[in-house]
Amino acid sequence: MGKEVERQAWSNKVEFFLSCVGYAVGLGNVWRFPYKCYRNGGGAFLIPYILMLALVGLPCFFLELAFGQFASLGPFTIWRASPLFKGVGFASIALSTLVSIYYNVIIAYALFYMLVTFVSFDGDVPWATCNNPWNTQFCITESTRITDDMNETQKLNITLGRMNTTCVDNILNMGGMNFTDLSYNFTQTNLSTCSYVGRYKLPSDEYFSRYVLRLHEATDFGDVGGISLKLALTLLLAWIFVFFALKNGVKSSGKIIYFTALFPYVVLVILLIRGLTLDGYMEGIKFYVIPKWEKLATPQVWVDAASQIFYSLGPAFGSLLTMASYNQFKNNCYRDAILVAVINCATSVFAGFVIFAVLGFMAHVTNQEVGDVATGGPGLVFIAYPEGIARMPYPPIWAFLFFFMLLSLGMSSQFAMVEAIISALADEFPSTLRRNKAKLCAAVCLVLFLCGLPLVTNGGIWVLTLMDDYSGSYSLLFVCMVELIAIAWVYGHNRFLEDVYMMLGFKVNYYWVAMWKFVAPVIIVLILIASGIQFSPSGYGNYVFPNWVQGVGWGLVSIPIVLLLGTMLIQLIRFGGFRNASRPQKDWGPALPENRTGRYADYLEVVHETKKEDIQKNGVIEMDKNEPHIVEQIKKRREIAHYNKGYEMDEKPKAEQNGHTVQSEDDKL
Repeated sequence: MGKEVERQAWSNKVEFFLSCVGYAVGLGNVWRFPYKCYRNGGGAFLIPYILMLALVGLPCFFLELAFGQFASLGPFTIWRASPLFKGVGFASIALSTLVSIYYNVIIAYALFYMLVTFVSFDGDVPWATCNNPWNTQFCITESTRITDDMNETQKLNITLGRMNTTCVDNILNMGGMNFTDLSYNFTQTNLSTCSYVGRYKLPSDEYFSRYVLRLHEATDFGDVGGISLKLALTLLLAWIFVFFALKNGVKSSGKIIYFTALFPYVVLVILLIRGLTLDGYMEGIKFYVIPKWEKLATPQVWVDAASQIFYSLGPAFGSLLTMASYNQFKNNCYRDAILVAVINCATSVFAGFVIFAVLGFMAHVTNQEVGDVATGGPGLVFIAYPEGIARMPYPPIWAFLFFFMLLSLGMSSQFAMVEAIISALADEFPSTLRRNKAKLCAAVCLVLFLCGLPLVTNGGIWVLTLMDDYSGSYSLLFVCMVELIAIAWVYGHNRFLEDVYMMLGFKVNYYWVAMWKFVAPVIIVLILIASGIQFSPSGYGNYVFPNWVQGVGWGLVSIPIVLLLGTMLIQLIRFGGFRNASRPQKDWGPALPENRTGRYADYLEVVHETKKEDIQKNGVIEMDKNEPHIVEQIKKRREIAHYNKGYEMDEKPKAEQNGHTVQSEDDKL
């Protein structure tokens, strides 16, 4: 067995902090939060949003940072703390793998748009007009809105202009009528089947669906069509970016994060300034922020707030734990957790102003209500916002900045998820994989690229939507809940608080314990129940996926859960029961010798003695070969059950019994 390569660490605290910011502040802050905010009461939505941050988001965030920093281990090996829950690590990496596959496809979309706008600097963006080869007869650049101050003739002419005249003639002939007999009310009630209104598309919509995706060439989920060469090459380029950022671990990604984490804020400020100079911007801002207090009485608002803060901060993916594991042992992760959470939420609110200023302008120039142009998800960043940009002066410049920002936001989150996968594998097999980090990174990126190819077919957006709806939904919440139970209940909150004290040098208050043990798990259970009650089948646009596809989606949900529960069963058998499987292993604790103090010092002392004996005897030392000797030495030296019966450090020395003090197990040691 080869010599184990030393684990990497961040060059400085700023790299870790910016990596956390880049991971937490992702595409969801731009395309999901603003839409949920306006839909759930505007400014009133901030009340449940901030409450859920305090009750579930921040506690889970801090717990993972502290857990990872204490042990300096990846998502698999860190469960030396309680081997029964090693499946949590497998489930977390399964989640990161599934999300990384489709997340990089979204990044590839942004990259494609960015490249297209770059070559369009001398002209206009290609989605600005309806006279392109991919456009249909239903492409319109603006819609005339019918208002109450119009007369009957004006309303009738506008309505008939949006109808199939052949269809209208047939209905009139069947009823023995002619055009002079028509009225506005009659056309609304009797000729609705002839209307083209539901088929009209903006140029940006047809550009995305018919040119970028070529969705019209796919039949259904059973026939998604061929692979789009332009998207496949763009996806490959996106994965090449990921590879070069991560091939040297945090030594390389830590340098790139300075740009990818900070650049989006520069662009957001520029786009906000530009948005505030556009006509109609104030209507968009009002639509976004004016509180609708009655919405707070709706349970869905609270569910949306909890799910948004949960998915935004991103616990249970293994990424936070991995990033924290590269920290110095004494780093103040308590401060970092609070700052990152606040920055994440503030960015979401700020991005909403940027988005709705442009949507207000778009509604103004297209003569529509803001609610008619507002949407969420890919429809916002690839259709609605680009449409607004196309109507600005010098649109290629603003489009390039916007999509470059999306690329940066997406890459920061993608780096963290893929690094979690790589770190988990390297830490599990340190002697072989850690020394070949670049090759491991290349292999992971290649496999994930190949897995993403079905998502760049003509109907690939359907596959992407299915994965987005199912992969990181129910299973993510379940894994996070089990992680909370494992650390706060089985490992023990007192023991964990002592570990945190060893790192930080101060004790955190019992607010965190209450959140970890009771409040956060209960909220997660409530979200799961509410999500199940309000479940609706996955679909894209008007296409609801068939039942067998929904079954595939539930299969994606089951993968992390099966890994978690299956591993738990194996560990129970392997360790001979719950008690043995749930207690910390003998080599659990801080990674560096200088940090293994107090109750973790005994193992280190025996390691040093064993190394000394082997060096004197053989002249060389290989840790993996010596570990059985260390275990035997510990067993011989410990007649009491410090390890055999689990760490009993949560109990303080008992009071006097029969007139003299009885020491705790730790005091005897």
